[in-house]
Amino acid sequence: MTKAADVRAKSADQLKDQLVGLKKEQFNLRFQRASGQLENTARVRAVRREIATIKTVLGERARQKTAKEN
Repeated sequence: MTKAADVRAKSADQLKDQLVGLKKEQFNLRFQRASGQLENTARVRAVRREIATIKTVLGERARQKTAKEN
């Protein structure tokens, strides 16, 4: 699992690429769970949390950017 400090150290483009990859993994994990092939059930939760961390950091950066413009 990634730490928030590690996520904050990455650029916005890197975070967006990682977010796309995690979304694909989340889809595949959901599909595996529905078909009964999922072995590591804890990975579903970890991926969901990593997505939330990335979205939180991206949101913080967007709010800081708009605050500087005003």
